[in-house]
Amino acid sequence: MSDAVPRSSRIGPLFALFPFLRPYAGRWALAFLALVSSAGATLALPVTFKYLIDRGFASGDRAHIDRYFLALFVVSLLLAGATAMRFYLVSWLGERVTADLRRAVYDHVLGMSPQFFETTQTGEVLSRLTADTTLIQAVVGTSLSMGLRNFFLLTGGVAMLAVTSPVLSGYIIATLVVVVAPIVIFGRRVRRLSRASQDKVANASALAGEVLNAMPTVQSFTQEPYEARRFAGVVEVAFDTALTRIRARAWLTAVVIVLVFAAIVFVLWLGAQQVMDGRMTAGQLSQFILYAVFTAGAVGALAEVWGELQRAAGATERLLQLLAARSPVVQAEPTIALPARGEGIRFEDVSFSYPSRPGIAALSGLSLHVRAGEHVALVGPSGAGKTTLFQLLLRFYDPQAGSILINSVPTRQVSFADLRRAIGAVLQESVIFSGSVLDNIRYGAPEATLAQVQQAAEMAAAAGFIEALPQGYDTFLGERGVRLSGGQRQRIAIARAILKNPPILLLDEATSALDAASERLVQTALDNAAQNRTTLVIAHRLATVQQADRIVVLEQGRIVAQGRHVELLQSSPLYAQLAALQFGEPLGQTRDRDTAQDRVDQV
Repeated sequence: MSDAVPRSSRIGPLFALFPFLRPYAGRWALAFLALVSSAGATLALPVTFKYLIDRGFASGDRAHIDRYFLALFVVSLLLAGATAMRFYLVSWLGERVTADLRRAVYDHVLGMSPQFFETTQTGEVLSRLTADTTLIQAVVGTSLSMGLRNFFLLTGGVAMLAVTSPVLSGYIIATLVVVVAPIVIFGRRVRRLSRASQDKVANASALAGEVLNAMPTVQSFTQEPYEARRFAGVVEVAFDTALTRIRARAWLTAVVIVLVFAAIVFVLWLGAQQVMDGRMTAGQLSQFILYAVFTAGAVGALAEVWGELQRAAGATERLLQLLAARSPVVQAEPTIALPARGEGIRFEDVSFSYPSRPGIAALSGLSLHVRAGEHVALVGPSGAGKTTLFQLLLRFYDPQAGSILINSVPTRQVSFADLRRAIGAVLQESVIFSGSVLDNIRYGAPEATLAQVQQAAEMAAAAGFIEALPQGYDTFLGERGVRLSGGQRQRIAIARAILKNPPILLLDEATSALDAASERLVQTALDNAAQNRTTLVIAHRLATVQQADRIVVLEQGRIVAQGRHVELLQSSPLYAQLAALQFGEPLGQTRDRDTAQDRVDQV
């Protein structure tokens, strides 16, 4: 993913944040006003000191001295108030813009098809949402205003230096040219290293996310030391890359400070000579010194801000790449409403290969008509294309050839919301969110009442164990439902699909994690739930689909047979062999066993 990002040496990507800044133009204007006020108050301090020295101390008049000290205090009050207002406003804007940016990126990623996640690690996306947005927050909420403030101090300081002493200011301006060169040269290197450092941190986050999501597997194979070493290696690479960036920034800071203060010391020495010769007053020299210090500080601060801007530009590029990514599965405009009734589901000459496996056909010219209200079971070896049919029906992917219709309307012309609202799915991996039982069952129907949730749980044979939990339906289930067994998670997923009450049910090994007693209960519940619904069932346990209206046998992305259980025992060697392996050898089905065995070995 990172390789595709353009490598620019400028901060241009930051301008892409303008749409996120524009809604808060009023606050930006107030922050700018406060910033100008604080910079003006800072630039007024040397003038006050000049008059305090030349007209206050020199005259010996206490009244004059008191007035100038009072003026100095008033200027400091203005500086404090303007600085506090600037800090509050830009900090608020930094937090607000970052929150908007995170939400925009997250909303965009939620709309991406599974193809996006075939090539992008989840941990990398999380790194973009956290580490990169934090860099942008620092720029918007701090560095940007500090950069503008120091820019005003620099320009104002240089102008006041020229007013105070044109000769000395000429020397100061000449030295600034010498200071700018290393900022530009080192700044480009810092930006490249910052980008590399962000890439390494994203790699570490991706690895950690992958391993933490597979902890039972890691621990069961006693691979904790190996994973610890692997993560340590990635972290060390990230550390070494960051250290290189830190060295470059340290050199940049050191070079700038040495050059700036060497120039200031030289110019101040010249100013001291002018005071001794009577060509400049002590107050003027004090004023010049303060403006020189402000100018030098502004240059150093701008060098720091420039480095922060470059780091944020790299982060912005990464986030822009996420926002620029487009899902290959696109919703049509305008869309067609899905009819409530019709002829059911029709796959017409569908061919499909997964984008990550081009050239390997998951489906090849498959045609299948599932009539409205029909209960159809899909069986066959692993990789035959059963789950692929479900993913295409839900439009997680679009086929490369052919079309899929529901009630005579192509799914490509139906909105995602309408299409998926009409389908209830229980997939192989039962997903449980880190909420309560009630939240999980009600996930597809948030408006459902507790009584409706309880009824769905009863139908899924889940009510018994749910009521035995410490807080019943309000029990927190933990991340990915770690407090439940596999069978319990699957029954909650089934209850979720039943509560949704869709016209189409997709059941992918819906009873695979259940014991024999629960399987019978859930199978009865699913049979009841399938009444008056179009139902597609994927099952390796043929006992669960014997009563289906029709069984479709798939192999290598094609339909090789279809019919009722008894019919397929006679007509399909592959199905007969599956039945023989699960139920024992049926009478009269020994023929073609050797031919079918090789195919069954894939199951």
